Amino acid sequence: MARVKGAVNARKKHKKVLKLAKGFRGARSKLFRPANQFVMKALSHAYVGRKLKKREFRKLWITRINAGARTSGLSYSRFINGLKTCGIQMNRKVLADMAVNDKEGFAQLVETVKEKIKA
Repeated sequence: MARVKGAVNARKKHKKVLKLAKGFRGARSKLFRPANQFVMKALSHAYVGRKLKKREFRKLWITRINAGARTSGLSYSRFINGLKTCGIQMNRKVLADMAVNDKEGFAQLVETVKEKIKA
């Protein structure tokens, strides 16, 4: 029985890692061992970053909605609460887009909420 050499598979693995490390500085992109360490670290950061991105966008949308609502004299929390009591189901992404790009439509929405809150 002949033994199986690992050269081909090792080379494939090394090439895959070095391809991912392209653009890293110095030995991190040239030598396998440091490249492998920093590729693993980069991939873990990328995983975390995908989760953080969702939080950051939600914060941005809330800030934009708050700014739009305050120009019409209503706070963010009262506006969102008013939308719920009116039975208007719009997500924050759409509301933020309206607040930035469709100011008239957003102002109408705020006025609708104001009337519902007063009544």
